[in-house]
Amino acid sequence: MIGVLIDDRVKAGKEAINELYNSGHYGRQKGDYLELTLIEAAYLHYKKKLEIQIGDKSLSFEEFFIEASKRQQYFDLKYIVYKDLRERGFYVQPSVTDFRVYPRGGYPGKTPAKFFVHVISERIPLFLRELRMSLEAAHNLHKTMVLAIVDEESDITFYEIRKVDPVGDMETIEHALKNIRVRSTFLEDRVIVWDSNLSKILHTGGFYGQPLDSDRLQLSLVESCYLLKKGVLEVTDMSGISSPLSFNEFAAKAAVIESEFMLKYKVYENLRDRGLIPKTGFKFGSHFRVYQDFKSVDKLPHSAYLVHSIPEDYEFTLPLMSRAVRLANSVRKRMIYAVHDNVQCAYIDIGRIKM
Repeated sequence: MIGVLIDDRVKAGKEAINELYNSGHYGRQKGDYLELTLIEAAYLHYKKKLEIQIGDKSLSFEEFFIEASKRQQYFDLKYIVYKDLRERGFYVQPSVTDFRVYPRGGYPGKTPAKFFVHVISERIPLFLRELRMSLEAAHNLHKTMVLAIVDEESDITFYEIRKVDPVGDMETIEHALKNIRVRSTFLEDRVIVWDSNLSKILHTGGFYGQPLDSDRLQLSLVESCYLLKKGVLEVTDMSGISSPLSFNEFAAKAAVIESEFMLKYKVYENLRDRGLIPKTGFKFGSHFRVYQDFKSVDKLPHSAYLVHSIPEDYEFTLPLMSRAVRLANSVRKRMIYAVHDNVQCAYIDIGRIKM
């Protein structure tokens, strides 16, 4: 069977419609001929089901592969993933993301596609905006978004990308304090609560802070800022002379100490307002580890997520993303990236998936 290379497509005659399209779901029928993508044509050439010509010249697989690589960016990467999926038994068709993939046992005309697959090299930065556009397209069409990352040895790692809406059952701390303002002092890079009873209420009732000793409580900058905004905490500086700090004054001081403070704070506030309990995720290399429920400090449940705050113009470095996801999985947590756009907070769950 012969196909003719024209621009970025291969056109095959009428006989290909029955043999390739009807039986194998390759290409797209256009009247009395079959139109194949370069990737489909390369795979069929490899399987010896298609001979490809330019003019009167028949191309070897090597010649066609090189020619296709000139005509389509990242052709080699996409071919590697396409071939892998086809040989796993999936039916694969082109889509806005790269490929749409049908569930096992399904095929075009029988079942809807299940996955949208986007292909990328481990060396290429992944822009958050690009990822969110692909995710939104998949979400709107009720598909699962999959990122296929091809490493330098041509191994493929598949990641499922999901929009999530995490919620918890933690009640606010205000009711336990009964309108009492908690007095505290801003030291070098943390805040100390001095009152023993109030320290206990904050820690045991809301899992805020870390005890300095049996009577006093240390609060992180994001915890302090949140409690200050909620009207629970009154913070003065070490001089003890000036008036208590306003929210904006505290945030400005904290941003001098930690450049990403407001990036972290907006996500911390959103997580707390959702009934979740964020605590530092430093030992896991992320901003927060997050608990969904909390009964007591003595019977602390397993934290469900690692959450990292990222800006809207973020670029993922894929080896670092892979490391973060691997670490989260190794400690039985989900890796979530949080993006705040000054109006709302979006959460993107990234985890490995077996295809």
